[in-house]
Amino acid sequence: MTQKSIKLLLMSGSARQDSLNTRLLQAAGQCAIDIGAVTTFVNLRDLALPVFDADSLAASGMPAGAIELRNMMANHDGVLLASPEYNALPTPLLINTFDWMSCVTASTSMGKDYPSGTNATANKPVGLLAASPGALGGIRALPIVRVYLSTNFSMLVVPEQMALPAADKAFSADGRLIEPKNQLLLERVVSAVVQQVGKR
Repeated sequence: MTQKSIKLLLMSGSARQDSLNTRLLQAAGQCAIDIGAVTTFVNLRDLALPVFDADSLAASGMPAGAIELRNMMANHDGVLLASPEYNALPTPLLINTFDWMSCVTASTSMGKDYPSGTNATANKPVGLLAASPGALGGIRALPIVRVYLSTNFSMLVVPEQMALPAADKAFSADGRLIEPKNQLLLERVVSAVVQQVGKR
C-alpha cells in the first residue's frame, strides 16, 4: 500500500463551533494530505445519535448515523481522533458515538458487505490528539481514550500522541500551528498512523 492510497478518517470529540480540538484535527488532516493521504472529516453531531439506550435500540432499531459511521470506518485505513477533556474524561459525545457503533451488526449496503462495528474498528490504526486553552492540553483524557479504543474496539493506538496546551493562542489565521515544535509533534502522530497502516 502506498501513502497516496491511504485514507484517513478524521474524528473530533467536540462538535462545538470553533472547537480547538477540531482545529487541531484539521491541522493534522493537512499534514496527512501533505504526505499524500486522503482524508474525510466526520462531524459527530451530524450523525444525530441519541443517548445510547438498549431499550431504545430494541424499540426503534439502529440509528442511521451509527451505520453511516461503521461504513466510514470500514472504508478508511486509519483514524486521527481529537478528544477534548471534560473533567479529566473524554466527552460524552465521543463515548456515546462509539457505544452505538459497537452495536452495529454486519450488513450489506449498496451491494457491498460491511462488517460489524467492532470488526470495522479491529486492527485499525488510530492517532490521538487533544487541545485545550489550559496548561495540560487535555492530556488527562487521552490515556482513557487509549484504553477504551484498544480494549473495547481492538484498535491499534499508536504510541505517539499530542496534547496541545494554550491552544487558543497556538494557531495562525490560516489554521496552521504557529510553533515549529508543535507542528513537529503533530507530524509525528500523523506519520506514525500512516506508517502503521503501511504495515498492514
